[in-house]
Amino acid sequence: MDVTVSVLADRPDLADALWSMPDSWPTFMTHDPIAKMYYTPDVIELFGDYVLVCHDETGTVVGKAFSIPFHLPAGDELPIDGWDGAIQRGISTRLTGRTPNTVSALEIAVAPEAQGHGLSSTLLVALRENTRRLGFDELVVPLRPNGKTDIDEPMSTYAYRTRSDGLPADPWPRVHVRGGGRIDSIAPRSMVIPGTLDEWRIWTGLPFDRSGPVEVPGALSPVHCDLAHRTAAYTEPNVWVRHSTARS
Repeated sequence: MDVTVSVLADRPDLADALWSMPDSWPTFMTHDPIAKMYYTPDVIELFGDYVLVCHDETGTVVGKAFSIPFHLPAGDELPIDGWDGAIQRGISTRLTGRTPNTVSALEIAVAPEAQGHGLSSTLLVALRENTRRLGFDELVVPLRPNGKTDIDEPMSTYAYRTRSDGLPADPWPRVHVRGGGRIDSIAPRSMVIPGTLDEWRIWTGLPFDRSGPVEVPGALSPVHCDLAHRTAAYTEPNVWVRHSTARS
């Protein structure tokens, strides 16, 4: 598939198409409250150099990649709050004027009709190249292993499953490891999505009529339902992967 990957700061004319590009995220995943700090039209002005747009020969946007720079104190491990933490630290770094020393990927997505052509790998490579272009030695990724289907299996065991060839059993971590990435650690509360029971019913089409864990399609862990307080919350673990940006 013949595509071009551009930096959004260089192609602001593609912003509308970027935001309207269809994707395959479960609906509930779009309601992480921390996401609203980053996913706004202001991202062009604030972080446009860290956003990539992939378009085909007709100009149709078929892929996108988002990342954010933040300051990680020397010697600190990657944050246990993963994806949410990267956004919060990135916004804080920007507001306080601190110098970022780390870049975290936030999303790599391919339009449903363009999947199956290796564009996820193309965007990963482009994101790493862009991180190097901006002067950073490393790209870190709070990765979501989409192949995880047993919501009760801890991420700490699933993330380190391998095939006979030594590569990760899950397809998305496998793409990263093949691309030179290294699994670093688990982010046990990478995304926290709270909501009322009515909101969760709208997001999932499920009744949420009993307290306790609820299995939701597309979730990597149970959603915990509390009938007494009429709320439910989802805490998703992710896997931190490190990518060096040094040329091989």
